[in-house]
Amino acid sequence: MAIVRYTAGRKLTPEELAARKARMEAAAKRPYTYDPDCPLLTEEQLAEFRPVNFDSMEERAQHMKKMGIVDPEVQHALAMASG
Repeated sequence: MAIVRYTAGRKLTPEELAARKARMEAAAKRPYTYDPDCPLLTEEQLAEFRPVNFDSMEERAQHMKKMGIVDPEVQHALAMASG
């Protein structure tokens, strides 16, 4: 499979858009390959997932602190942002 690189701010050419569409359509037609290390989830397991979206990094950090989760990158970024 080819490596696809993304360059921020650059629009894709019509040829690149067509190639991307062709790759996506080909991928959608490939059969599922069972992986014993990552079995399919049951309907009950899928039902346990909840979306986690935050409006800001501060809101995310507050929620993580409340849940007892520490993310050093976020802590560092917040410290740098607050001066």
